[in-house]
Amino acid sequence: MTPEFLVTHSGGFHADELLSSVILTRLFPQARIVRSRAPEWITPSEDRIIYDVGGAYDAGARIFDHHQRGAPLRDDSQPYSSFGLVWKHFGRDYLAASGVPEDHAANIHAAFDASFVLPIDLVDNGALSPSVAGLLGGLTLPVLLETLKPVFDETDPEADDRAFHAALAIARAFVEARIGKSAAKLRAEALVHQAIIAAGTGRILELPMGMPFRPAIVKAGADQLLFVVHPRDKDWCLTTIRRADEGFEVRADLPAAWAGLTNADLETVSGVKGATFCHNGRFVAAAKTRDAALAMADLAVAEALLSAGGQADAAE
Repeated sequence: MTPEFLVTHSGGFHADELLSSVILTRLFPQARIVRSRAPEWITPSEDRIIYDVGGAYDAGARIFDHHQRGAPLRDDSQPYSSFGLVWKHFGRDYLAASGVPEDHAANIHAAFDASFVLPIDLVDNGALSPSVAGLLGGLTLPVLLETLKPVFDETDPEADDRAFHAALAIARAFVEARIGKSAAKLRAEALVHQAIIAAGTGRILELPMGMPFRPAIVKAGADQLLFVVHPRDKDWCLTTIRRADEGFEVRADLPAAWAGLTNADLETVSGVKGATFCHNGRFVAAAKTRDAALAMADLAVAEALLSAGGQADAAE
């Protein structure tokens, strides 16, 4: 039966029931959110889904709390919050409602659970403190969402509910954006894979547009690739490839002589007509045309291989 009510607790709110509400309101937009601790509301019934309140976890009865003794744990014994429970039971339906292709759903469901849902679960249960993020601790999502709660001496009886719904809109934007980016990365992976096949043993990967490319390169084991070329607005971009997800070390830098140059100066030094820009950090450059960008890429490859050969000779 389609629920008429989505029931969670009244009073101050936290990230877990806000984010649970994001999932449930997408699936049941006609249902009304009821924030209450009254027994008549937090008792299971066919007309409602209850979460983060009620003292029980019973998916069949559609109640998803985690505050009771014997609260549910993941297979690795880490605790669930209401968000984790709601995502476990409704996440795949949410992805389908969001237009995620079925063949991508399992991957995105698991990745979102591990990278987004689990941290919320752990923080809500006191198993992880935002303080581990150091100076950024106050900027973590659970903390930021809670800053939207009314101040302690707010006297308006509607303030909590009003703030909850304002925070819900913000929480929704984060979830939708994160899911959207995850889906986009998988679409990009397919395009990059095709481009890797086209590149063969070459050192330059040409893409039809800017997109996330490193995960697909790593997955394909395309260790020979050094640079990526793709159109960007009205020009073309030449970029390096990072060695790891963290840090800024790249497989090969752009030529040192190009660093910080633009337009005529860059054309003169590089010898490429149409070269327009090279970042001082030597990780990105631009050109007016595809041919110019590819010519710059060829020069960058040649210098990188020459440098690598010289380093190998020195090591011997």
